[in-house]
Amino acid sequence: MPLDLGAKGSCHIGGNVATNAGGLRLLRYGSLRGTVLGLEVVLADGTILDLLSSLRKDNTGYDLKQLFIGSEGTLGVITAVSILCPPKPEAVSVALLGCAGFAEILQTFGTCRRMLGETLSAFEFMDAECVQLVGHHLHLACPVQESPFYVLIETSGSNAGHDGEKLGSFLEHALASGLVTDGTVASDQRKAKALWALRERISEALSCDGYVYKYDISLPVERLYDLVMDLRARLGASAKHVVGYGHLGDGNLHLNVTSEAFSPTLLGALEPHVYAWTARQRGSVSAEHGLGFQKKNVIGYSKPPQAVDLMRALKAMLDPKGLLNPYKTLPSQA
Repeated sequence: MPLDLGAKGSCHIGGNVATNAGGLRLLRYGSLRGTVLGLEVVLADGTILDLLSSLRKDNTGYDLKQLFIGSEGTLGVITAVSILCPPKPEAVSVALLGCAGFAEILQTFGTCRRMLGETLSAFEFMDAECVQLVGHHLHLACPVQESPFYVLIETSGSNAGHDGEKLGSFLEHALASGLVTDGTVASDQRKAKALWALRERISEALSCDGYVYKYDISLPVERLYDLVMDLRARLGASAKHVVGYGHLGDGNLHLNVTSEAFSPTLLGALEPHVYAWTARQRGSVSAEHGLGFQKKNVIGYSKPPQAVDLMRALKAMLDPKGLLNPYKTLPSQA
């Protein structure tokens, strides 16, 4: 399955497609918009729309399945999916590395792309506060010496010897050049899972820290962490923690702010500032989790009015009575 995400134990594939979930390995396998070959969808009037093709190439008319991928269930209910699945990798290695700064992370990513090429399947980053929270609340030990930032790199391929040699050469270069301050590599499944847990359980640790304000945004990679620093200065002591982590290879930042309890004042300092800041960088206010109910009215920060009007027209045509997932995705009428 060319999709892997932290919620894999409880999520459903139809929901993944409906929200165009990105997951941990989009860098390697691309988005669901590219890997979904066909869909079966039930429309609001009960019509079963059979788009369940398994062809790689079909350029006959409009690609209607794309209407439903990422539509959050507002245009139809996805009941079957045809997905392009690559061969399962025979050799997987995971490395957790410490970096002195975000600039070094960007350089490490560029070096990774150049030296690991087709074997690179994931490149995740997290700041020190994320790892500290995972250690404090979930008692997960980090095997790398304390660093301002951490990156988790995964390689996967068909030849363990070849892939391991490439990864070893990269690590030697990264350490010798000062891009990386410390690191550890796991090639067995048990240790690899332990390293992945440091990244995948950040959300759980944040939930243990108090009330969480969550933002899932995409930005130009070179500006990805600037918003975290901006908010730390803006919020000061009014927030317990302001942390940033996510899929650096996809330009996707998971920005989280914690406080002891919900605070209208803190929310007012966050919104619409976070959305306006993102819009100035020509980013997206929702990188992979959709708008849902809470963020439907901020779509204007990422889409022009003409695009929103066309979305309304599509919704009115396919669901004139507003039966499907009402009050979600599209902004309230003025």
